[in-house]
Amino acid sequence: MFPSCYSKPKNGAYTNTPVTKVVAGVFVVYVLHTCWVLYGFVYTKPCDTSRNDNCITPYLAKYARLSVFTTLDPGNVKGHRLIHQENDFDFFSKFERKVNVSLPKATRSNGTLFAAIYVHSGSGPPWDDGRHVSYVTRLTTYTTPPPPAGATRLDEDSTPEEDEELRRASGSVPAAPVLHWHSRLCLSVMADGFSFSKGAVPSDIRRHMKMVEEGKKKMYLPLVVVDELRIRMKDFIEINESVAEVYLTLTYENISLKKFRLWSHIRDVIYSLKQFGFTEYQVDEIKGVISDTNPYVLALTVVAAILNLLCEFLAIKNDISFWRKKTTMTGMSKRSVVWRCFSTMVIFLHLVVEKTGWLLLIPAGVGVVLELWKLKKAFSIQDDKFEEPERVTTGYDSQGMKLLSYLLCPLCVSGVTYSCLYLKNKSWYSWFINSLVTGVYAFGFLSGFPQLYVNYKLKSVEHLQSSIYMYKGVSTFLNDILGTVLTVPTHPLACFRDDVTFLLHLYQRRWAPYLYKCYSIFKDEVIWAMLM
Repeated sequence: MFPSCYSKPKNGAYTNTPVTKVVAGVFVVYVLHTCWVLYGFVYTKPCDTSRNDNCITPYLAKYARLSVFTTLDPGNVKGHRLIHQENDFDFFSKFERKVNVSLPKATRSNGTLFAAIYVHSGSGPPWDDGRHVSYVTRLTTYTTPPPPAGATRLDEDSTPEEDEELRRASGSVPAAPVLHWHSRLCLSVMADGFSFSKGAVPSDIRRHMKMVEEGKKKMYLPLVVVDELRIRMKDFIEINESVAEVYLTLTYENISLKKFRLWSHIRDVIYSLKQFGFTEYQVDEIKGVISDTNPYVLALTVVAAILNLLCEFLAIKNDISFWRKKTTMTGMSKRSVVWRCFSTMVIFLHLVVEKTGWLLLIPAGVGVVLELWKLKKAFSIQDDKFEEPERVTTGYDSQGMKLLSYLLCPLCVSGVTYSCLYLKNKSWYSWFINSLVTGVYAFGFLSGFPQLYVNYKLKSVEHLQSSIYMYKGVSTFLNDILGTVLTVPTHPLACFRDDVTFLLHLYQRRWAPYLYKCYSIFKDEVIWAMLM
């Protein structure tokens, strides 16, 4: 009866279930498909101009100029105002310039201002050059200012104006969008000298391409873009009617064809995240990760994220299989199951209160359903059917939770009191949820203490399924890697609590080796007394 054995086939080899094989196969196919897509971005088949007349060749002017204008209406060239010009523009030399820009009255009165970038030849107006390239981008954006830093507390004696300001600062009442100035403009030109086949121009290149003809020969002009991934919200400056002049940092660097195509697809993916509930600030953090991180580190991050997703799925699959076959709670801590369910529900409610995107909310909801099912399964066994090993397990479980309460209660009371007196809260409900989730994050590693205590007293881990711990251990290790690279919200950092539990579990497995002949051993009362 105690402990339940981890059986092995007669040949001594562990076997994988068909579901695991299918999942592993799908994962391999997905990785190969992703590598193939990335290879398509990196490699573009060139056109052999010596053997083929259907090639589109690049056109680079010998004496090019770069002109940057500000305008209220991009379609009206008469309203263009020159703010900077590079007379001897070298496509392959990077530079950075700082210029002062005078804001029109219409812009200061909540208007919009655009930047019109031209690459052309000749000393005349760029729009008179038949082979000019232009790109238009916004220099102003309406966005809500971030909540002010600082500590604010709930106060029953506060005035209605103070309550309104608190709710607005905390996000319960959305702040009105304010006009902001983009203080940085990052320009790039793709001038690799690459020749394309007429019928094989990638779609992400074609939408930026402007072609000209010389007789029967077709040429494309340099591809001019603004690197929006490098324009962060920290570069935004709030403007109003009193601001007459602002500065603009203009940077330029050449971009390769490979990087141009990757940039184009990454930009489309990032801006599509808003459809999944991501806020502007969350999208901005992702942009910062991509633009500020080394490409090799970023590639490692992507691989870690994919492996983490696989391990999470396999852990859930094995967890469901393990609990579905569970017929006894011998060696299992019910209180750990209760705490885990409670923690998952608190985290889910916290994500709902913070209006988190669906991409995080749906997995958290699935986790709540799974933990509730496990809780129901754990308490479906009646106490009157318990045998002696199960009663011993219940006693150790109670002792472990009692020891845990001696440490947990004072810490939680102190944290709740501090939050009520000094920290900013939207409402009493928000304070309650935030206090609970803070306790879950801060002391969540203690949730596994009752189970570890039961393992220690019984000197066995046979009642646990090792595969679940292994998958969760690898997953938390990968989460740690992601946490060192990404600027993540608070709740993914809870993975550090699982690291401690996983390491202690490995130590206990080393300390209490497998006992394969369980039933015969526990028939001997002497051995039973030794384990007690």
